[in-house]
Amino acid sequence: MKSQIHKYLIFLFVCLSSVQVQSQDPHSSEESAITGIVYSKVKRNLSSSESLKNEPRESKTIKTTPEYFHLRPDVEKAYSYSHAIKIGDDIKISGAVSMDDDGNPTAIGDLEQQMKNCYADLEKILTHFGCTFDDVVVENVFTIDMPKFLEVAGYRTKIYKKQFPTGSWLGVKELAIPEFMIEIELEVHKHQ
Repeated sequence: MKSQIHKYLIFLFVCLSSVQVQSQDPHSSEESAITGIVYSKVKRNLSSSESLKNEPRESKTIKTTPEYFHLRPDVEKAYSYSHAIKIGDDIKISGAVSMDDDGNPTAIGDLEQQMKNCYADLEKILTHFGCTFDDVVVENVFTIDMPKFLEVAGYRTKIYKKQFPTGSWLGVKELAIPEFMIEIELEVHKHQ
């Protein structure tokens, strides 16, 4: 047992000591990157600590500089948010609501049309990043009328054609503006 623990400790030490971090001058225009050295495969039963030294290694660079996207820059500035941020292979998209380019609510009183408007805006953001709804891994829906949403949620089959993402449907008391009936936020993973 001590021998196995010793081997795992050596393995962890080698893994941790192999991670290299490259830092750039924060005032330069170059992106900072984290370069990790990872083992391409790990043997389940280690016969000796020497086997770790002979394992093939590969290097992967992950970009960590955020890329911001503003669908409606003036509205986003007025409400202090960014509609989407991409870091590496992941994109976080703020909740989309049914509004025009000036930030005024649209389809007032019509939850189904508001939902369709949300998906139309989300599609514009996904397209900007070279993604589709097939790349969505999390979808959270907030609505002030859950029974009505459940009636029209079948529309989502037109959005998600391959598979559905994980996520939650939450009934809430109110959204940012009283006329908003639904808000949809996404998380996306796009392997480059």
